[in-house]
Order: sequence, then structure tokens, then C-alpha cells
Amino acid sequence: MKFIDEVKIFVRSGNGGPGAISWRREKFVPRGGPDGGDGGCGGNVIFKVNKQLGTLLDFKFNKRFLAEDGNSGERQNMTGAGGKDAVIQVPLGTVVKSADGTETLADLSTGEATYIFLEGGRGGKGNSFFKNSVNQAPKYAQPGEKGSEAEVKLELKLLADVGIIGFPNAGKSTLISRISAARPKIADYPFTTLVPNLGVVQGAGDKSFVVADIPGLIKGAHTGAGLGIKFLKHIERTKYFVHLIDASGFSGRDPAEDFEDINEELRLYDKTKKEEEGFFELGTRKQIVVLNKSDVLNETSRKELIGKFKKKKMNPLFLSAVTGQGIKELVDEMTRLLNDYEKENIS
Repeated sequence: MKFIDEVKIFVRSGNGGPGAISWRREKFVPRGGPDGGDGGCGGNVIFKVNKQLGTLLDFKFNKRFLAEDGNSGERQNMTGAGGKDAVIQVPLGTVVKSADGTETLADLSTGEATYIFLEGGRGGKGNSFFKNSVNQAPKYAQPGEKGSEAEVKLELKLLADVGIIGFPNAGKSTLISRISAARPKIADYPFTTLVPNLGVVQGAGDKSFVVADIPGLIKGAHTGAGLGIKFLKHIERTKYFVHLIDASGFSGRDPAEDFEDINEELRLYDKTKKEEEGFFELGTRKQIVVLNKSDVLNETSRKELIGKFKKKKMNPLFLSAVTGQGIKELVDEMTRLLNDYEKENIS
């Protein structure tokens, strides 16, 4: 299934039905007076979370959602039927924004979320409504109110507790496949992961949590280089990061420099998003630094890396996602940080 996380759609609520102009026509009731009923209300445009959906793919083929108009009023003071609502089902974590993406209009981040985005127009009053002692035979009725319309941008932000970040080929996909039941594509070339992957991890003490594997970042990602910038929004809601770094030296990069480069991209991304409503800074979020592919390191290399990261006030974990070395220690640390987060944020 193709992963689509951004799309623009057009929505319109229904017009209210017009009130009726009608007169009683009954035997033995001379001059029965007005009996025109009110028009029905137009249908609303409603966004509703559907937990079975994982992407915005359906909106690629259907981008217009129109609620029904209300029916006109009828004789004998009968109110016209209301228009049917346009109920738009979206994945959990969908954000409704203005067409230019600058204003957040609705954030559907809970499983029971339902949001009335546009209300339908009210039905017009029939002529019987306007009858009074002065005007006993009104020959007019109200037209229904017009509905509203808008073009909006839907943006999907996956809901995960932990985000795995790092350079391409750092081993993120291998790691998520070892700690969860997720089975992402794994290969020995950069940018194997083209979409975010979610996995449920069973932590210590029967605690389970969701982890998101984000496509690899590179230098210049905040300006659009590579793939990572396109998907960074999916870790905006995570509680902390697992920063996975290739410690083998096979990439030709220095692990300590990789750490700084990725964090710089997070900080620069923050600057581009700072004015956006509902945005949470990434550059200051807690991280577990994990040195992957450490099974190829000798003791001297390990000590050298520990020294480099201690200067950055970080205490890295050594891991081999391929062999499983250090997996349990990492999952235990992830669980501990989540427990700490929940304690700190209990209101």
C-alpha cells in the first residue's frame, strides 16, 4: 500500500432548504391562513478518526466532499428533511490545516475524535412563522442559509512513543525488526526505507509502546535534501528519540560527527517550524544514543568512542542489531525513559 501523508481536499457543507409559502386548503376552514413549513438544515462536514486507516491514500482519488442540501419546507407546517452530513474518515493522528499549511484547524490525535469542521446552513422559515396579529397572511418566506466551503490540507503525523533517527544505513530498520514484529525492507544501500515504519515493542514489566523508524537524515535535510525532512513531522509527537549511529567506521564518517550533524538538522528544522501552531521542538528532546554495529569494534575503539561522547555529556549504549548484542539493555532503557516521562507528565 502506497504511503501518502499529505493531501489537499475541497469540502463544502450543505445549503439550508428554503421555507415554504403555503396556505391551508381544508373544507369548512375558510381563510385557513399560512401553513408553510421551515426548510431543513444543510448537512455538516465532519472529520472522524478511523483506526483501521494507516495513510491518506483514499484522498488521492477522491478530493471533493460535499454535504447534502436541506430540503425545502412543505405545506401543513412540515419541516423539510435535513441534508446528509459529509463524514470524512481519516487515520488517527491526522491534522487538518489551512490550504497553505500555516494554520492548524483540527488535530485528530485521539481514537474517538470527531470534529465538525463546517456546519450546514440553517433552513429558512416558512410563511407560517411570520404570521402575527398585524400580518395574518404573509406572502413571503426565508431562503435557506448558504453552506460554507473550504480547501484544506490534511497532514498525517504518526502517533508513536519513540522515534528512531539517524543517518541512512545506520541500521534503523534492522533494529525495529529486532525489537518488534515490524518487517521493513532491509538492504545494504542508502535510503532503503522510503516511508516511516511503526512497530510495537514489548518492554520490561509488560509495558508495550510504539516505535517509529524514520527514513534516514543527511546533512542539509532541513532544506529538503534526502528523504528525512519529508517525514520528520512523524516524530514531532514522540516522547524521546533513539539516536542510532553507525560505529563500525565502514561508512567513512566519524560517529561523533554524525551525532552532531543529525542534531544540527533537528535544530534547523525547529527554526523552520517554530511559528507553526502545535509544533513541538525536536532539537531539545531527550535521546538515547546507540552505537550500532559495535560487534566489529575492538576494546580500544570502544574506549575512544566512549571518550568522545562523554565530552558531549552522553553515555552511549553499544549495540549490534544484526547479532542481537545489547538489544535487551536498549529495550530496558527505552522502557525506563517512558516510565520517567509518564511520571513527570502526570497532572
